[in-house]
Amino acid sequence: MDITIKEVKTKRDLRKFVHFPNELYKDNPYYVPQIESMDRDTLTPSKNHAFEVCEGKYWLAFDAKGRVVGRVAAIINRCYNRKVKERICRFGWIDFIDNRDVSEALMRVVEIYAQGKGMNIVSGPTGFLEFDPAGVLVEGFDQFPTAYGKYNAPYYRNHLLALGYRKEVDFVEYRILVPEVIPDRYARMAKIVSEKYNLRQALLLKHSDINPYIDGIFRCMNDAYSKIHGFSELTPGQCKDLKKQFLSNVHVDYLSIILDTDNKVVGFGLAMPSLSKAMQKAKGSFFPFGFVHIMEALKYNDTLDLLLIAIDERYQNKGVNAMIFDKFAQGITKNGIKYIESTRELEDNTDVQNLWRLFNHTIHKRARVYRKNI
Repeated sequence: MDITIKEVKTKRDLRKFVHFPNELYKDNPYYVPQIESMDRDTLTPSKNHAFEVCEGKYWLAFDAKGRVVGRVAAIINRCYNRKVKERICRFGWIDFIDNRDVSEALMRVVEIYAQGKGMNIVSGPTGFLEFDPAGVLVEGFDQFPTAYGKYNAPYYRNHLLALGYRKEVDFVEYRILVPEVIPDRYARMAKIVSEKYNLRQALLLKHSDINPYIDGIFRCMNDAYSKIHGFSELTPGQCKDLKKQFLSNVHVDYLSIILDTDNKVVGFGLAMPSLSKAMQKAKGSFFPFGFVHIMEALKYNDTLDLLLIAIDERYQNKGVNAMIFDKFAQGITKNGIKYIESTRELEDNTDVQNLWRLFNHTIHKRARVYRKNI
């Protein structure tokens, strides 16, 4: 197949880059379109503070008739590379038709870029930060993804393997059935942990009650995630972006902030009503009616997506997870939630996975990050 690779340089190119997967999967019942304007902002240096520590380029693949048949991004996170003492070029935002010429051309341009920047490892799919979608879906092609996950066809894995990429790490997603009555073990454990370590829940009655704790949330996140795969310390600008992305739509029923005796944030958890079906209806755009579907999903829903849990290193493995989930449980009961979806978490994250052992739960999706020495 005759393939032409073109670097994304103009706003028009970027629109094509962002739109391509929404066109590729428009007839797939399991695909959840990303909001294209938000994706463009993420990929625009002036609108994403991740570029304070990252650099990158994007490319489109065209066939002989000038049709877009693939896309890919190459990203270097200088802060993360210094932390792990490796020369890694990430690849992400990768999508392509089922044609080896296309996938080979896309990954070749990433590898050439990486070598030109002095990198000797290519790893992905990942984004600029840990909070961008990561991994190639390798199990769960007949499952509905979360809004913060990413769907891809089964052939992606085989293409990457044929190009010499091998597993680096897996992320898993759980679907948890909420029982009619949530076991009181969580409440009892939360009480024990609270009394033993002199910890308490922040009182959150309205959205503005969150404001005094926002800086503490990000300090806690930087501490708790410091050793997690792919994570580099968040800058003030990146914290500002995440605040806009996640906290602007937070429901206080699904935010747990754990404080010590000095009123310091030592743990937090964030969940959100599932936006997947709403984003499908929105078809990649907030307007004219996309935002209506999203606002309705935030108010009326039977599924909860777990987004973030972070605990200060001093309190890890001491049961603080139970305090966080006890707060969620109150909101789950109050709002009639029937299902919980865990967003992608590392396969060896037993601290979080142990929360579900009293529930009917199953791993129903798995995504893989690949790695290749070049």
